[in-house]
Amino acid sequence: MRKITIYTDGGARGNPGPAGIGAVIQGDGLNKSYGEYIGEATNNEAEYQALIFALKKTKSLLGKLSAKQAELECFLDSELIVKQLNHQYKIENERMQVFFLQVWNLMLDFSKVVFKHIPREQNKEADAMVNQAIDKATGAGGLF
Repeated sequence: MRKITIYTDGGARGNPGPAGIGAVIQGDGLNKSYGEYIGEATNNEAEYQALIFALKKTKSLLGKLSAKQAELECFLDSELIVKQLNHQYKIENERMQVFFLQVWNLMLDFSKVVFKHIPREQNKEADAMVNQAIDKATGAGGLF
């Protein structure tokens, strides 16, 4: 069984505001980091989109058949999203319901997927990818 560890983060400056996603995919010979600007979004939307991106990217990296043999452990610093995915919180926001369903459907591509909350300090690499993507897209963070 292939074991893959995924760290994801999403963030928006202004909430809603310019937003980005970050993902780190490790294990079974993989060590990949990604950051993308996603435009205007809320923090929670960005958190979900980061996870969706990471699940799709992991399936792509492993291939469809290998993905079916993979166990994923997903670490997020959003307690809200983790509790929603673990059925501890109801999802009342319609946009969040759509994202939840996307994640749920993507889980079918893998043998097992678990979601765990971690403190922000343990998610620094994914967070850095978020900030790099937003800075690059908005021109922030530069010297001039």
